Amino acid sequence: CLIRFGHLRCFPMTQHFDIFDSIPTHEAPPDGQLTDDMVAAFKAAGVIIVEGFVSPGDCDRLRKRAHELVDAFDPASVRSVFSTTRQTQLNDEYFYDSGDKIRFFFEDNAFDETGRLRQSKHESLNKMGHAMHDLDPVFDAFSRTPKLAAIVGSLGYKDPGIIQSMYIFKPPGIGGEVTCHQDSTFIYTEPESCVGFWFALEDATLENGCMQFIPGAHKMPLKKRNYKRRDGTYVIETLDDTPWPVDRLVPAEAKAGTLVIFDGRAPHLSAANRSDKSRHAYTLHVIEKLCHYPADNWLQRSAHLPLRGFD
Repeated sequence: CLIRFGHLRCFPMTQHFDIFDSIPTHEAPPDGQLTDDMVAAFKAAGVIIVEGFVSPGDCDRLRKRAHELVDAFDPASVRSVFSTTRQTQLNDEYFYDSGDKIRFFFEDNAFDETGRLRQSKHESLNKMGHAMHDLDPVFDAFSRTPKLAAIVGSLGYKDPGIIQSMYIFKPPGIGGEVTCHQDSTFIYTEPESCVGFWFALEDATLENGCMQFIPGAHKMPLKKRNYKRRDGTYVIETLDDTPWPVDRLVPAEAKAGTLVIFDGRAPHLSAANRSDKSRHAYTLHVIEKLCHYPADNWLQRSAHLPLRGFD
């Protein structure tokens, strides 16, 4: 048995849990406080879609600020590629040292054989991370609102901390596939407490690679510890090799302004974006600061940037 964020969870050899055919979807509550029905749906499915949570103006402001940060970034200064299919970041110190910085990561197919970008840097990036919410005032304002704090409180967090932020570009044509995974494999606490908040800044569809979940499968065991620090290097530690029930994937198509909340164990993926439309999104991960955050997690912060919640 595992104690996971205040809940006793047992995983016998033969697992029995409900897999759902749809993702619970609700209109955003005005004050952010989830209703009892919404919390119950989230606990049952491991994921919930909250429509209309962010205004179009706030989406535009965050996209504009991301554009400005990319404008100021010199792609000649770094060639860091993020890929879940080839695990290019496994031995990349630029990636591992990004927990308290703003850094830029390219798509796998961004460069040609000579090392030059195939297209503009704005349409070559996979993501930006992992501390915009602490280091940039526009991202800070978007990330720390009373409405979002109310949602986190309604999920039972007592002393939440925003451990990381990611701006996902999913550019047209070369936006990479993200293989099926659980976010708690990357952001591990004891007991587990990771929850993801994914904001659609542009419409996300099957055509441009929206997220897809297996609702209910968050009750499966934790599969891995990804990028665990060990003896001066980083490893992927397999904990359970039970196959995902990928035949039960449900698309989380979302209009701009939608918030998708998902449990750290909720298995999800996104297909490659081969369309002519980008799929910009912003993700925050929150943990319970009362839980132990192991020193062998890849994502670490220096003392000058302590973990903060919604203050």
